[in-house]
Amino acid sequence: MILRRLRYEAVSRTIGPLMMAADRMRKSLSGSRGGRSADPFGPPLESTRKLRELMSLHYLAGRFADGAVPVAWVTSGFPVEALRALGYHTVYPENHGAICSVRRLVPELSDAIEREGYSRDLCGYARADLGSVVTGKSPVGRLPKPDLLCCCTNICQTVLYWYRALADHFRVPLVLVDVPFVYGEVPPHHFVYVESQLADLAAVAAKVAGRDTDRGTLVETVRLAREGSRLWDECLKTGRARPSPWTGFDAFFHLAPIVALRGTAECNAYYRTLREELSDRVARGVGGVANERVRLLWDNLPVWFHLREFSTLLAGKGFNIVCATYTNAWAEAGALIDPADPEGSSARAYLHVFLNRDLSHRLALMKRLCSEYGATGAILHSDRSCKPYSIGQVDLSRRLSDAGVQSLLLEADHADPRSWSEAQARSRLDAFMEMFD
Repeated sequence: MILRRLRYEAVSRTIGPLMMAADRMRKSLSGSRGGRSADPFGPPLESTRKLRELMSLHYLAGRFADGAVPVAWVTSGFPVEALRALGYHTVYPENHGAICSVRRLVPELSDAIEREGYSRDLCGYARADLGSVVTGKSPVGRLPKPDLLCCCTNICQTVLYWYRALADHFRVPLVLVDVPFVYGEVPPHHFVYVESQLADLAAVAAKVAGRDTDRGTLVETVRLAREGSRLWDECLKTGRARPSPWTGFDAFFHLAPIVALRGTAECNAYYRTLREELSDRVARGVGGVANERVRLLWDNLPVWFHLREFSTLLAGKGFNIVCATYTNAWAEAGALIDPADPEGSSARAYLHVFLNRDLSHRLALMKRLCSEYGATGAILHSDRSCKPYSIGQVDLSRRLSDAGVQSLLLEADHADPRSWSEAQARSRLDAFMEMFD
């Protein structure tokens, strides 16, 4: 245990950063900058290199976390602050699923789990994760075995059955935080219900970790989480400038730290760097799209396996995604947590997660984002893999159009390229863009 802990700390704090620095120097000497070509985009973000290093180091450290520190696998909307305060290394299977999709591994991983009897109609993230568990294949090398599984139902119900399958496979405890769906105002007893579950979570997590929660560490973790959400929000709001200093497709990638590393100093340091670069680009009039002409809102998860093609097609016609309900979600709810009341404010924040709100809230938010960011069009991704996010989009699209925002309902999938038609998507996008000529 002691040797494993020393190895984990060495990789996290010394060896890993040295490896990143050596790779950076190698690329500098070879003249390789990576990233996308400039045309039809503006200059690539310098912060992207730091993003890759930060996330690579996180996954590298994870390879050595087994038996060194407690490991928890958690859903994206889970109150992770309680785990951070106990020293857990956290793994987000959804983030891992997005990486699998970008690398186009989902069909292979999905095939493996479908042979076990799982349906292709399930979430692509779930199929990618379960397929990775069964085959041992992963684009990040390997994920550490969990000591604890943590699931919160504020994003969907699929995660409950997904994590039950993981618990059955790994034979480890599963903590469920059940969150009632929010229609309008939250009744007081809902806060009490969720906060009581957070107390249970703290007890189980402490038992598995073999230590008690230090109150000061918890308060500081919550403070860092709130600050991180604020910094992310400030990064997003630079997109209000004309031209926007980045694209929504950039933001989809730069979202990773606020999901996977929320509540850490490393996450916040990264977003300060990104904020400074974006603010500098605004001051100099540097846009994410070279000739920004039309500004759009994006609803739902990205089509991870086709981002480059989508972004190039849109940018080539002067279209820029300047805001998105998906990226805004971690700025919206995260601002509600308060270090003065970690438990109560966490109940409030995780109840108000975007996907746990009714369609009236979603429509009001989309209208507000379009107004604040000057978006005159919206692409609503009807995602085969994420039914909770896609439900109601026909009505939302109609309401946006009634409000003067031209809308496109685009059928695709956030993870599995087998569940969409590129030709059909291209045809609909072309027709949509012609509406702005």
